[in-house]
Amino acid sequence: MRYLCLISVFFCLFVSPALAAGEPETKLKDIVVTATRTEKSLEAVPGDTVVVKGKEFERRTTVTIDSALDTLPGVFVRRVNLMDTLSAVTLRGIPDQKRTLVMKDGIPLNSAYTGDVTLTAMAPGDIDKIEVVQGPYSSLYGGNAMGGVVNIVTRWPEKREFVIKSAYGTSWRRGESLDDLQTYYLSYGDKLTDKWRLLVSYGYKATNGYAKEMVTTSVKPPVGYTGWSYVSSTQGATNYLIGDKGDNTWWDDNFSLRTAYDLSSAARLKLSLLRQRYKYNYDEPHTYIKDAAGNPAYSYQSGGSRVRESAYTSGMGMKVNSVYDAGLEVEIGSVKSKLTVGLNDNEKNWYTLPNTSAAPYATLGGENGKLSSSPNQNFLADWQLTFPLMKRNIVTVGASYRFGRADTEEHNLRYYKDEDSKTDLTYNSGGKDEVWAVFVEDEIALTDKLSLFLGARGDWWKTNDGYANQFGGGGLSETYDSRTASAFSPKASLVFRPFEKTTLRASVGKAFRPPTIYELYRTWVGSGSGSSQSSPRVTYRGNPDLTPEKVFAWDVGARQGLWKGAEIGVTYYENHLEDLVYRKTGDTVNKGGTWVREDVYINAGKGRCRGVSLDLEQRVATWLKLTANFTYTDARIEENAAKPSTVDKRLTYVPDKMFNITGGLEKKPFSLSLTGRYVGKRYTDDENRDTVNGVPGSYDPFIRWDGKVSYEVSKNIKASLAVLNMADEEHYESYKAPGRLWFAEVEIRF
Repeated sequence: MRYLCLISVFFCLFVSPALAAGEPETKLKDIVVTATRTEKSLEAVPGDTVVVKGKEFERRTTVTIDSALDTLPGVFVRRVNLMDTLSAVTLRGIPDQKRTLVMKDGIPLNSAYTGDVTLTAMAPGDIDKIEVVQGPYSSLYGGNAMGGVVNIVTRWPEKREFVIKSAYGTSWRRGESLDDLQTYYLSYGDKLTDKWRLLVSYGYKATNGYAKEMVTTSVKPPVGYTGWSYVSSTQGATNYLIGDKGDNTWWDDNFSLRTAYDLSSAARLKLSLLRQRYKYNYDEPHTYIKDAAGNPAYSYQSGGSRVRESAYTSGMGMKVNSVYDAGLEVEIGSVKSKLTVGLNDNEKNWYTLPNTSAAPYATLGGENGKLSSSPNQNFLADWQLTFPLMKRNIVTVGASYRFGRADTEEHNLRYYKDEDSKTDLTYNSGGKDEVWAVFVEDEIALTDKLSLFLGARGDWWKTNDGYANQFGGGGLSETYDSRTASAFSPKASLVFRPFEKTTLRASVGKAFRPPTIYELYRTWVGSGSGSSQSSPRVTYRGNPDLTPEKVFAWDVGARQGLWKGAEIGVTYYENHLEDLVYRKTGDTVNKGGTWVREDVYINAGKGRCRGVSLDLEQRVATWLKLTANFTYTDARIEENAAKPSTVDKRLTYVPDKMFNITGGLEKKPFSLSLTGRYVGKRYTDDENRDTVNGVPGSYDPFIRWDGKVSYEVSKNIKASLAVLNMADEEHYESYKAPGRLWFAEVEIRF
């Protein structure tokens, strides 16, 4: 019903304005570089490409970078709230952040450890635009670009500028959303001379959070205990809701320094530093139950089972990430050369966990936990040369080198709320990988209206220096031999523009993803006692023999101008995945009186994603723009040697339907935006057994409405008020999603 309501709003917003459309806004050509590594107009690029400009960030309340992308066709942004370590941007139904490449000015942001990306702390005020190119792009960018590429392009000042932003917001009802959300942003930019530009910025945000993580148990409270309630598990079993783990607090900040200097009329040097930090924690937990005497109860015994106060505890975590890059661009006549060197350094990447499954158990006083720390680095050197060949060819050739490393250490903690209280080293593991590559792309103008793009890339991958050690009884000590693999990634695309308002596209290509250092080497022994077949001692193994995942994909699409100010686009796509990395559950066997099991990553399966996206844009006038899009994706496992019962089940974390509508009105001194977003059901269980919605752990279908109104107080001052989740939609994104939130901001620019 809610989905039908959203469609009804679509017809009200689009059909009526279309029939009475005034003079449409003059649409300037967008120039993008990600789709071909060269500057092309958006209409001429071979891929399904969308550009989100910095101005769009201002129209909406964009507190995090990835939230600017959550209304694009074919793009799924997984985020529980505005402060979330588990956020991910995925494209065209290919799950997990590690299979979509995210870059900042051409520097990969995917970590060497797991392939995740830190976007929460990046300041929207630093961004000029974000280019999203969907489809396989290993032919230009190598690994991780299976679903596509997201390239964040930072801005440069055109004149001296000072920008100050300050905002405050909180939940409509205290405790239901991000309480006391504060953001600050300060930047100075200048064109110091005709040759030298500089931009410096600092951003900060913090919140007292809300209680998003519920405490549930299968152990029913004893007779006489009150305050608890029945709740289902995601698979339909009876559980009991007994409390929450406290308000999830958060702060993050970022510092950015960028400078560009024209060495000559033909050469420019760019240098950049981005430093991001975040830290999260949990306040005191809350129990909902009272014992027979009316006292709050955090533990109880029921039959032969026990609930301990450790069930209410939760840890904390921090990440410090620095991205350094330097670029040299040289243009001599029609020949262009570009050299990029960058380092993505996750110098701090740690979290703490209370001991909840084995003694000594965590206490509400903060005792007994573990610290896990996984610093990692990714280094990139990339060179490309673009030149015309004969009359109808533009050729780009280049070479690339990437080096990654990651190391993990685990320590016991006296206090899980104090990362400095560590004692014994209990575990370490790590390894390195490197990739050498060469690539070429040829743009051929077959006719004035038909262009052919042919590209190919060869990647040679090596992993080495792998190790894993677990200390103490039942531990392990292993080192792994180096290994190599290679991948060939071709791609061909056609762009046909038979008429001024008509563009037809078709692409076919292959892409790959090398296994992460986590998948290769993260091996440890679990806490099972091994005393029975139902409680085996489990070894969770990485696998240094993993081979890269691969995808073969193709798509066809069209974009057509309609009535005044209106455009419609449609794309059909297919992705065929091979050698998917999957953890296989081993057999439980008795060895010397101890029950043991080995779960290991393997290249287990095949999958496929078939989908269609449809988008419509209506520019009613210079001051009013409406957009809508719909994406349907059927993403399923086709083969899984590790777990045959998953065949024909939907891939995890992939919604089957997404529908978005946005309206933007700008009639100075006012501007107004309204966004509606529908996301369908997602599964976390690979057999799709988590069918129950509206309970802790579920990923519910939902509709969210966000609105924002802005007013220019003067030439230099703008004020805005936003309401997020306007309808106060209640749902779970594993955790409880935030309720209605208001957010007010003042911007001073001079």
